[in-house]
Amino acid sequence: MIRKLQAVALDCADPAGLARFYAELLGGRVVQDPQDPDWVEVHGFEGTPLACQRVADHRPPEWPGGRPPQQLHLDFDVDDLEAEEARALALGATVLERTDRIRPDANWRVYADPAGHPFCLCLH
Repeated sequence: MIRKLQAVALDCADPAGLARFYAELLGGRVVQDPQDPDWVEVHGFEGTPLACQRVADHRPPEWPGGRPPQQLHLDFDVDDLEAEEARALALGATVLERTDRIRPDANWRVYADPAGHPFCLCLH
């Protein structure tokens, strides 16, 4: 039986840069083996660690579907969508959709990290 989810790995062109983005966003810290610059982890926040791995010729997914399609996205609970959106954008995220403004039942917004991976900030 599997004991726990060890990490979620994100493909990207710049693992150290993407790890710094998520470390700042989540209040974590970057953990990197100097002997392996192609794999960088983010630890020190509540939840499963994130790993960023270098992939040659990385192409960001297109959201909400395209070539290449989104294959996963991350959801993060927040207490204040406006404040956390401003912080995420200052760190290098881009807005994909302010879902809470177009659907009356929605409490989330969709963004792309600097490598193009979609993630949501969800009002807790």
